[in-house]
Amino acid sequence: MDKQTLKQIFKEQSEIFQKKIKIVEREFPENCLKNNKIVVITGIRRCGKSTLLKQIATKYQNYAYFNFEDERLLDFTYHDFNLLLEVLLGEEQKLTTIFFDEIQNIKGWEKFVRRLFTEGYKIFVTGSNAKLLSSEIATSLTGRNMKIILYPFSFSEYLQYKNVQIKSIQTTRENAEISIHLDEYLKYGGFPEVAITHDQEELKQIYQDIIINDLITRFGIRDTKDFRELALYLISNTSKEISFNNLTKMLNFSSVTKVKNYLEYLTEAYLLFMLYKYDYLIKKQIMSERKIYAIDTGIINSLAFNFSKNEGKIIENVVMVELMRRKQEIYFYKGKKECDFIIKEGTNITAVIQVATEIQDKETKQREIEGIIEAMEKFKIKEGILITKSHKEKIRTNNKIINVVPLWEFLTNKT
Repeated sequence: MDKQTLKQIFKEQSEIFQKKIKIVEREFPENCLKNNKIVVITGIRRCGKSTLLKQIATKYQNYAYFNFEDERLLDFTYHDFNLLLEVLLGEEQKLTTIFFDEIQNIKGWEKFVRRLFTEGYKIFVTGSNAKLLSSEIATSLTGRNMKIILYPFSFSEYLQYKNVQIKSIQTTRENAEISIHLDEYLKYGGFPEVAITHDQEELKQIYQDIIINDLITRFGIRDTKDFRELALYLISNTSKEISFNNLTKMLNFSSVTKVKNYLEYLTEAYLLFMLYKYDYLIKKQIMSERKIYAIDTGIINSLAFNFSKNEGKIIENVVMVELMRRKQEIYFYKGKKECDFIIKEGTNITAVIQVATEIQDKETKQREIEGIIEAMEKFKIKEGILITKSHKEKIRTNNKIINVVPLWEFLTNKT
């Protein structure tokens, strides 16, 4: 590439990056600002990684920003990195900090970043693919980086965007307002742009961009029909148990390996997550069936679900993603009964969580309680959590306490 073109791209991107817009303050580890490591921000496309860079950039002076997801950079290769550095230094001679957006698009990026790191620059990079980033980091940046996974808006962030505050004591009107926002959040999800528009067509476009650009194109997937069918089937069956063998037979795939590879691609792009059944033996854990969850309920609803008929699955999916956002080690429990989530810390199970839409009718309440009680007894836990759409109660049974909490309280960490 020629220097003049790079200079033009850099100036135009800098103007956009520095333009003041309304920003929801995202949570991130403050120590990433103080340590001298390369900070790698990763997460699904359009979840707000670039905006987080804008937020972090306010903490620095003498920085440069460059976004590699620009169609004018189609011919950019690792040979052009040094020319780019000349451009950045020419525009900001006291340069100390560099923000690289979607740098994974350029083969060999990690060696360039390592050189800049060695020369004393503070580096932030973003990317939308877990495996590409982790494999490149493992080879060139081991011990020199810290990783931040960014998700679409949490419900707390969604409320912040809507200028709604959670108070210690809520009025009936305030609770009703939160309930309206919760319904919107469950239906449209947490992608920042969709929080504004509530446009399900935009959600479909985000999904297509991920499938085509982040997966089919990047991994050179040839059987695109099979890949699309598997992705849509899994998104349509979130929270259900799946097995590779059953998926292979059901979708008439040529091999189990093909299913495994495709599922791995979908998780690498942060579109789907797998939840393992808990077992003391790791081998059994890996061999057993697992559950699938999606990154965002808006995508589920725009592609697959009638929201009102599948609210229970949507709520369970939201709880799963929130637990991941909180960096919990999560499994599901299945014995004679089932429990949706168990939390492991170190070698111990420390919490059990059951999810239900509501528990008004006797049969549903009994089923949900039996599942959580069995898990509590199995792991010797005195108190468990049952999350419902709106109910609040404390149930004492079998010398155990089950705290029934409304979903909004759990999502805003008020439990």
